[in-house]
Amino acid sequence: MSGWLVCLLAVVRREALRFVHQRERFLAALVRPLVWLVVFAAGFRAALGLSIIPPYETYVTYETYIVPGLCGMIQLFNGMQSSLSLVYDRETGSMRLMLTSPLPRWWLLFCKLAAGCAISILQVYAFLAIAGLYGIAMPWEGYLWALPALVLNGLMLGALGLLLSSTIDRLENFAGVMNFVIFPMFFLSTALYPLWKMAESSELLAAIVAANPFTYGVELIRFALYAKLAPEALLWTALAFAAFGAGAVWGYDPARGLIRRRAR
Repeated sequence: MSGWLVCLLAVVRREALRFVHQRERFLAALVRPLVWLVVFAAGFRAALGLSIIPPYETYVTYETYIVPGLCGMIQLFNGMQSSLSLVYDRETGSMRLMLTSPLPRWWLLFCKLAAGCAISILQVYAFLAIAGLYGIAMPWEGYLWALPALVLNGLMLGALGLLLSSTIDRLENFAGVMNFVIFPMFFLSTALYPLWKMAESSELLAAIVAANPFTYGVELIRFALYAKLAPEALLWTALAFAAFGAGAVWGYDPARGLIRRRAR
């Protein structure tokens, strides 16, 4: 077995064990979107006056509309929480030890991304199963189409978390940054309301939503759950992943960036 694969399996196993021992993290990942789905959906539907959401060919209820956005929410929170562990690893010194591995730095960070992404996908499918029991089901083929969309969106959000964690030197500072990033990204996206509805109230906010990479990740998942491809969303999500990933690799370079500054 090659050293590259051994590294990937070791990091995935470490993250899986960490996740298993943090059961409250799994429960929180499910309770949060379920509260939005069951409690807040009725209020948002009444406020927006929406029973069906154009321009999709298959008309859906508002509850069905927000399910992809809530899947994105799960991955957004998981990406930030997964990166939080990197800040802890850096404070304890284990991060510097991992970066001294003979394997390329980008591969080490990708292994971390892959592990976090796999965990987020398990959480998403658990949420979709509960939503199905609640009566909100998608076409069966949509659950298969959603897998690659969830992989790309999870990698993109995980790379964003890695980029942010590379700029933060203390664990206690990361929580504030998480809230500063998570809530604007979530609310200023199409997770809860369509872009055309936002444009009716404010062109400026609509432009911000259109520039939000999380919007494209959500739309990629939304169309995939209806067994459809969204080429524009796919392109922009992939570009965002590449940009965030390149920034994270640069930020975790021991020769420069935060790791070097901490060593002085």
